[in-house]
Amino acid sequence: MNETIPRETFSFLNRLQKNNNREWFTENKKEFKEIEREVKQFFNQLGEYLNKYDQIDKVKVFRIYRDVRFSKNKIPYKTHFGGSFHRVKPRLRGGYYLHLEPNDNSFIATGFWDPNKDDLLRIRKEFEMDATEIREIITKKSFKNVWGEIEGDEVKTAPKGFSRDHESIDLIKKKQFIFTKKFTDKEVTAAGFMEQASNDFKVIRPFFNYMSEVLTTDLNGVSLIEE
Repeated sequence: MNETIPRETFSFLNRLQKNNNREWFTENKKEFKEIEREVKQFFNQLGEYLNKYDQIDKVKVFRIYRDVRFSKNKIPYKTHFGGSFHRVKPRLRGGYYLHLEPNDNSFIATGFWDPNKDDLLRIRKEFEMDATEIREIITKKSFKNVWGEIEGDEVKTAPKGFSRDHESIDLIKKKQFIFTKKFTDKEVTAAGFMEQASNDFKVIRPFFNYMSEVLTTDLNGVSLIEE
């Protein structure tokens, strides 16, 4: 299996960025398919790394083709590779993402990109009741050294039904709960990148454990999962 990202990956994506049209892509499709094959091998191998300490049931590498039907931007191809690693649902929540883009634009991301309405309300209710544990997790030095601050969209003041003066309104008003870490091209193509990404993802586990427990129980701690 392939444990490194080929340097040719970024070279190809840079050329694609300058020649983002179907004629050029067709002429270079053989090279693309070989690079895509190696990139998919990398993603699948990283999924195996994650399975050493988590339960991943699906690895998905997104297609290079852009859906331009409803977009003003009609450029036909993405100039990056991206893929996700799905945890076993419904017991385990959250997910992992790897983004490969040249010119030092690569990153790994994790957390909750688009929680549904019910999940978001449940999270907010938990923070409203007691945010002590989540704050301890995300402010721990070993956690912040890897993932920094929590990111994501949020409402301007307070969600409906919540007080804007609540002591945890900074968490309650969030609509997403995302963490990202950037990498240079040199770091991504280095021999140890897969292990580095896996180790960084491992650091998020206390956050996932907490959020999974919240989202699989009610406010009294009673399980919502049918046995």
